Amino acid sequence: MRNVVLICGSGGQGVMSLGIMVAQNAVENGKHATFLPVYGPEQRGGAARCTVIIDDDEIISPLPRRCDCLVALNEVGYKKFIGELAPGGAVVLNTSMVKCEVERQDVKKVCIAADETAAAIGSVKAANIVMAGALIGATGIMEKEGFLASLEKKFGSKKPELMEVNRKALDAGLAAAKN
Repeated sequence: MRNVVLICGSGGQGVMSLGIMVAQNAVENGKHATFLPVYGPEQRGGAARCTVIIDDDEIISPLPRRCDCLVALNEVGYKKFIGELAPGGAVVLNTSMVKCEVERQDVKKVCIAADETAAAIGSVKAANIVMAGALIGATGIMEKEGFLASLEKKFGSKKPELMEVNRKALDAGLAAAKN
């Protein structure tokens, strides 16, 4: 089954890190995946987005027409890309940064104040992991344990103290998607 995830936000919000971890998790679980990053000209704070395609079959092109899930870490990205979300898809919003309402009735909506949630857990930098939990809960395209294993590979040996924060952040996002 093919899933297209578009993740958007600003440089420094962990957009690319999240996209890479989603793609790596798919590959580690026997799927095919592509990761296509797009950066604005600014080094930090500029527009950032990536598209991750996950498929059981070989992926011919990394350029999809529509996405099945939009993960918006900021309002600019949300407004720019909500039109690319296919009917029946899911939108995961960081309401810390997205202050507008989702007007579309043909998509599933998951809203979480990811920045505040991550700060309460212990690191505002974990907001992208909160969003990952919400993505998992909204779509089921990944398993929680598989994503945690990807996080362990990325941070475990270098920064073991981050793993507990990341676990809590992932759980908070999952809980938001279930409500």
